[in-house]
Amino acid sequence: MRIACVGEAMIELLLDGDPNLARLGFAGDTLNTAVYLRRNLAPEHDVAFISAVGRDKLSKRLVQFVSQQGVLVDGITRDSDLLPGIYTINLNEKGERSFSYWRENSAARRLFQRPDGMPYFDSLLSYDVIYASGISLAILPDHIRSAFLIWINEFRKKGGLFAFDSNYRPKLWDNPKQARRVIESAWKQCDIALPSMDDEMEIFGDRNCKEILERFNRYGVKTGALKRGAEGPLPIGSPIDNEMIFRPAEKIVDTTAAGDSFSGAYLAALLISGSSEEALHAGHVCARAVVQQRGAIIENFSN
Repeated sequence: MRIACVGEAMIELLLDGDPNLARLGFAGDTLNTAVYLRRNLAPEHDVAFISAVGRDKLSKRLVQFVSQQGVLVDGITRDSDLLPGIYTINLNEKGERSFSYWRENSAARRLFQRPDGMPYFDSLLSYDVIYASGISLAILPDHIRSAFLIWINEFRKKGGLFAFDSNYRPKLWDNPKQARRVIESAWKQCDIALPSMDDEMEIFGDRNCKEILERFNRYGVKTGALKRGAEGPLPIGSPIDNEMIFRPAEKIVDTTAAGDSFSGAYLAALLISGSSEEALHAGHVCARAVVQQRGAIIENFSN
């Protein structure tokens, strides 16, 4: 099986400890998912990251980092004019995050564009599963974004699977109405839905989990998980036989990439076993481990 995770990789600066120093890392929502998917998937399956970076030294280090994680980098294009985006993370005493971003000139904004600005998706043709997020769509120009969703529809008709997570960042969209329209279109096309409760309430105005699940049922989504943090996920689409109980993390240090890591482990388990119950458990266990360490991509994790 070949799985492609599509989106933006960024330079991560963790502002922690010495106020004169920042810890350098590399992350991004779909990159995080790609890494945790790779770690939870048997080695005979391929996981690739599809993105665009610059030709600078940090871009080179970023690509090397992705490759060192076992994720394929053939689908990362190089842009001579642009650079990777940068973001900083500040953590409060409860491990909750606040972010500052510099991504207006990110090379990933030119993903899937020919020099003349026309769309092309050749880098996705060899994959069985495509994973993307609301951030993946938000950073693209409108005509590329629309063309991508049309291409995904054709990809699914040929037997491919589309997995999606809304990962809502309001500042990346022109307005909330545009975000709702695009994200709803993606939900209606996806085979595996991985929304977060807070995002869905903010985007669509749902009042509770019941309303979210009912909406996904109307979309016709057959498989997925509604992420609820420490409470544990709820299944979307196919119900499970027994009510599951999820053990929360003993101590929350950093919630960065909690949802992304859940998605990676969930997808790995679902794609191999086909069991929603196993996938929900795997996703929660992985996310629980991640929030107990600092940074988006932790050094050690064993499921």
